[in-house]
Amino acid sequence: MNVAVSPAGGGGFSRLVARFGWAAGGIAILAVLWLMAGYWLSINPTTVTFSKFGLLPTLEAFPELWGAGKIQAASAASGFRLGSGLLIAIAIGVPIGVLMGRIKWFNNYTNSPFQFLRMISPLSWMPIAVLVFATWNGSIIFLIAIASVWPVIFATAAGLAKVDPNWFKVARNLGAKPWHMLTKVIVPAIMFDVLSGIRLALGVAWIVLVPAEYLGVTSGLGYAIEDARETLSYNHLTALVVTIGIIGYFLDSTLVVLIKRFSWHRGGV
Repeated sequence: MNVAVSPAGGGGFSRLVARFGWAAGGIAILAVLWLMAGYWLSINPTTVTFSKFGLLPTLEAFPELWGAGKIQAASAASGFRLGSGLLIAIAIGVPIGVLMGRIKWFNNYTNSPFQFLRMISPLSWMPIAVLVFATWNGSIIFLIAIASVWPVIFATAAGLAKVDPNWFKVARNLGAKPWHMLTKVIVPAIMFDVLSGIRLALGVAWIVLVPAEYLGVTSGLGYAIEDARETLSYNHLTALVVTIGIIGYFLDSTLVVLIKRFSWHRGGV
């Protein structure tokens, strides 16, 4: 009796192909709709001025912007601010989240104040940030940090609250020191939640970054969009908007890979 055996990993490869197929199909539909909208703008006398918002003018703008180095320079400036703000949020948020998840009285005292601060729009801190920090860079990094710290804190605390208390008892019975408890029990157990919180924080920070760069600075993606608007370079504007989407999607996808790679969780993300 002959039994057909499928190649190892065949199912995973099929799922990968299917995922790329669905993604390509969705992007194709979006491109067609954008192309149709651009055509409608170009044939309507009242909207012909905005025809450069269309797909084809946007695609033509990419080589211009790339050749002039505008995309690279703007992405580097925004990336520095985003990375700095997120690093600060992670450095502050993870330890506080661990304290909230492990120490009941600390959680009781801090939960309500933190929830209150979390609900304040990050951009409403702008006037205070401008007064406190000597540079616009410092102000923007502060806004990114204060916007993204809350998902990290609450995701970390929620992850630690789900950990079985017996794990800590077993570790103590085996002679684990506080450092071992942190590195061998707590960190591996909450890694999925921490990375998920960072993923949420990234989304919030990426949204805050662009409008924050509309004011004061002369570099970054937000400034480049504002400059394109002021000069009526609508194709450059839409090209920069697409660039923001591409970079954001890449960063989010990278975090998804990290979540699947470095956590014990094996479900869908």
